Amino acid sequence: MKQAWKTSLILLLLVLLVLPPLSSNQNVSADKTNSTLSTQLNEILSDERLDGAIAGVSVRSASSGEIIYENYGDTRLTPASNMKLFTAGAALETLGPDYRFTTELLTDGQLKNKFLKGNLYLKGKGDPTLLKEDFDELAHSLKEKGVHKIKGDLIGDNSWYEDEALSQDLSWSDEDNYYGAKVSALTASPNEDYDAGTIIVEAYPGKHPGDPVDVRLSPSSEVITVQNRAKTVSADEDAELSITREHGSNTILVEGEISVDATRKREWIAVWNPAEYALSLMKQSLKEAGIQLKGDLVLRTTPKEATLLVEKKSMPLSELLIPFMKLSNNGHAELLVKEIGKVKKKEGSWEAGLEVMNDFLEEVGLDTEEMRLRDGSGISHVSLIKPSQLSDYLYRIQDKNWFEEFNYSLPVAGDADRFEGGTLRYRMRDTAAEQVVHAKTGSLTGVSSLSGYVDNGLVFSIMLNQFVEEDDIKDIEDEIAVVLATYGEDK
Repeated sequence: MKQAWKTSLILLLLVLLVLPPLSSNQNVSADKTNSTLSTQLNEILSDERLDGAIAGVSVRSASSGEIIYENYGDTRLTPASNMKLFTAGAALETLGPDYRFTTELLTDGQLKNKFLKGNLYLKGKGDPTLLKEDFDELAHSLKEKGVHKIKGDLIGDNSWYEDEALSQDLSWSDEDNYYGAKVSALTASPNEDYDAGTIIVEAYPGKHPGDPVDVRLSPSSEVITVQNRAKTVSADEDAELSITREHGSNTILVEGEISVDATRKREWIAVWNPAEYALSLMKQSLKEAGIQLKGDLVLRTTPKEATLLVEKKSMPLSELLIPFMKLSNNGHAELLVKEIGKVKKKEGSWEAGLEVMNDFLEEVGLDTEEMRLRDGSGISHVSLIKPSQLSDYLYRIQDKNWFEEFNYSLPVAGDADRFEGGTLRYRMRDTAAEQVVHAKTGSLTGVSSLSGYVDNGLVFSIMLNQFVEEDDIKDIEDEIAVVLATYGEDK
């Protein structure tokens, strides 16, 4: 009898160990939901397009930071433009959402009877949003100050940042592309996408086959020259037109053919010397404002004793974040790295700026010794971040006083408005993810990434690396995002 009692007690204890507590119904439901999520995501990641590749995925609760799903989450991977998530946060933390860049007109001379005897200095302090009309505004303000004639040189000063204008891992073949434009403290943009240091080149067919191609620059600049070797061909001929820039100069090469019935071909080309380009636009604006310039265009540093005549403030950082993040502007990212270095360490360099970024990430709570950061834009193939680190970062910054501006800057899935949907405006339309997934995209050869938030309370990071077939690879990210958007619906 005693032995039977002991046996019954052991059996009862075993049953109690196996059965969940009576109050755990909600946990059982959550476990079931997580199991379903894992099954769905594992199936997506078994796609043959990822054969031989690495698919890093990390999904967390936005409220607790708890990991809900991971696949190679602790493997260091190349982030591509997901690097901009770190850059934007570091800039907001260091500079603040209301921060504005300044451009100045100064002189080392004296103004008397509408005559400025001395040099006029155009000093850039990093503003990437300067358009031709902004130089017009500076010129008109100068005329309102009483300047009608300048007996001296027009001098451009881009000394606010270091002389190194290209990030260390930028490929030589990217130098003339808009996304590889040089970073300069004195620069200009061709339109309101604010691709600083670039010029828009448009090629139109001639009226008849055999005619030269009609090439137009926007904005026009006397320091940019065009070698037009292209011709118009008949509609039934093969036509291929290229627009590039000659290395080491501001000479744009237009070569090949364009069909007589074509509309146009348009390219954003990075100029060789952004400061010289900006200075030429300032010269044009002075002339158009009726201010006579007797001197030459020169690049050098403004003397400390120079007198400030006019200054122009940029839009606040909170507004600049929209073209920066929505359109994934590489130039903005690299410039912001230099600016935070200038503000925090008095040195406008990548080295100083990346030190500031590392300090910021450590303050957030990340272990920067577990990552490698080489630039601000993510164009580097050498940078390495774990998906789990990026999802953890996105979770941790939610309590920052600038998070609303940060969150708003992220592209929104399926939103057709270019400055809302950004790089996600054509993706995930008519799915559960439309309008509820807001995330940063990223692309390099063999790299694709997507990291951000889902309105149902999830934070995620997806990094696909080392794939060979580029076609439709982003569909895998979209499928994951759609599954995340439906998470919890069966609870």
